Amino acid sequence: MSKAVYIHIPFCKTICSYCDFCKVFYFPKWSHEYLIKLKEEIEDAYLGEEISTIYIGGGTPSSLSLKELEYLLHLTKIFKTTPSLEFTFECNIEDINEDFLKVLKKYHVNRLSIGIQSFIERNQILLGREHTFEDAKNKMKLLRQYGFQNVNLDLIYAIPKETMKDLKKDLELFLKLKPDHISTYSLIIEDHTILKRNRINPISEELDREMYDYLSKTLKKKKYIHYEVSNYALKGKESRHNLTYWNNEEYYGFGLSSSGYMDGVRYTNTKNILKYLNGNRKGESEILSIQDQMENEVMLGLRKLKGISLEDFEKKYQIPFEKAFPLKPLLKNKELQVKKGYVFIPEDKIYIMNEILAKMI
Repeated sequence: MSKAVYIHIPFCKTICSYCDFCKVFYFPKWSHEYLIKLKEEIEDAYLGEEISTIYIGGGTPSSLSLKELEYLLHLTKIFKTTPSLEFTFECNIEDINEDFLKVLKKYHVNRLSIGIQSFIERNQILLGREHTFEDAKNKMKLLRQYGFQNVNLDLIYAIPKETMKDLKKDLELFLKLKPDHISTYSLIIEDHTILKRNRINPISEELDREMYDYLSKTLKKKKYIHYEVSNYALKGKESRHNLTYWNNEEYYGFGLSSSGYMDGVRYTNTKNILKYLNGNRKGESEILSIQDQMENEVMLGLRKLKGISLEDFEKKYQIPFEKAFPLKPLLKNKELQVKKGYVFIPEDKIYIMNEILAKMI
């Protein structure tokens, strides 16, 4: 069975106020050594399976120099890939130019994920972003000229002091760019972020819910399929890589802080860059029991609007879903539904998904 690959590039030219991912300021001496250690890790751990999706994320992978970018992408030739490979690269608007795109095309990157987050000036100041709508429009035009026909844009909402009017304007501008996929994230003020240190308070839950409902309703009208709690795609443009996670399938994680799931073991590499550069990449790992695996299947699979195949679940775990989890009471109060062989959370209840999962696990 084919596998997926995630590669983490931790370097950033600036640190965004909301980001709690593992990242460090771009420093050429470190980035050069990091790529060498990344190559060693891939050569040590990769077992030769066919790879169906590659996702290079961060950090900001596009912060690398062109020479480093070429080295990084050349590493992916180590993998034996399927003809239909989905190859995603995360980047910032300001890093996109013709030379950058030529290198991506050379190595068959065919999906881009761009961290725009917002075009509202007040939001941008708080989040630490600087691009304009005109920047984004020009770069999207360039992407299309270079043949990139699968582009995701990230949108953050529920930002402190954001109003419904702000969100409506933001979404209107995002839609003018005609992305193939939109990932929407309600701002969570995480520990170890600038926002948390500055004691920024989140908006009310009521406004957060109103914004979520508006996004879902508007994107559906514009023919985007709401296929996962936070993700919307034009038909056929769903993220196959992320579906690997939500389907609870196995994948490799390479690089600083990367997580992977192989042979019933979930692992996370060290988050300490000096340890990683010294070749000590091991972090935490956990052997999952069958019960753990089933619970992960539920927590991840019910994020998808389609839900979980009852037939596939029983084949995989040798137990019917309704015997493993309390299905009947949740069907009775309409927090779960079963249709065409899938169990799922109805769209009008997906916002309270965590409460429903707590009743199951």
